[in-house]
Amino acid sequence: MKFTKMQGCGNDYVYVNGFTEMIPQEKKPEIVRKLSDRHFGIGGDGVIFINPSAEADFEMEMYNADGSRSQMCGNGIRCVAKFVYDKGLTDSGKITVISGGSVKYLDLTVEKDETDPGDRGHVTKVRVNMGAPVLTPALIPVKASGERAVDEPIVVDGREYRMTCVSMGNPHAVIFTSGVKDLDLTQIGPSFENHERFPERVNTEFVEVLDESNVFMRVWERGTGETLACGTGCCATAVACILNGLTGNQVTVKLLGGELEIQWNREENLVYMTGPAVTVFEGEVQI
Repeated sequence: MKFTKMQGCGNDYVYVNGFTEMIPQEKKPEIVRKLSDRHFGIGGDGVIFINPSAEADFEMEMYNADGSRSQMCGNGIRCVAKFVYDKGLTDSGKITVISGGSVKYLDLTVEKDETDPGDRGHVTKVRVNMGAPVLTPALIPVKASGERAVDEPIVVDGREYRMTCVSMGNPHAVIFTSGVKDLDLTQIGPSFENHERFPERVNTEFVEVLDESNVFMRVWERGTGETLACGTGCCATAVACILNGLTGNQVTVKLLGGELEIQWNREENLVYMTGPAVTVFEGEVQI
């Protein structure tokens, strides 16, 4: 099977062209676990299959490293855009991608060699319309009593935290705290992920506000563990910052793997994410 390893802010996945690689659906979870293993496989935060779609230009079929399905990945969808343009599957600078039943709209920044008239260029950056944030607890889902779970207390491992819960196609719990760089996420991350208040588990963002335009964030992703970046997590973080009056409507989220620019257009109620997409290497693997 041919593959492409790509990353967005260090959030790395193995990408497979579903137009040409026909993998039986029932075998995908096992293959994903094998490919994602950083010691015995290619290594990555999961595997993304890029498929034909009747509802959009392309489908992003995303799996976490443990073989479980996930609905959306902000860093992953930017890399999908780079893949389909750089591979010649599209000539357009604007595409649609469906993932988990939701269609996203992407604007591609293409860099060309101006000295070569025949150069069609390659994608360096992608802006994604991530849609409206979901704040209703039952739809996130999170067990909460009010209409929104904003600055809500939660007890994890005997300690009380304050969480703001948002879905950007997958569930997020944003925790504002100090000393984020020193947190032991391997200890507390699984306790959040599998907490009884999250029926479908949860991605947890630990956020330190630097000023009204900048925050630092680390993330524990369900089914994967700590990753260097999480695009939907950055979107959820920005929404949580704004709901709690901590930042303006445009936020730079600084991550272990880089930075993402997030804007919540309150009039449209749409979240926009802008960031890089990078091809690491390509190869062929026996499955």
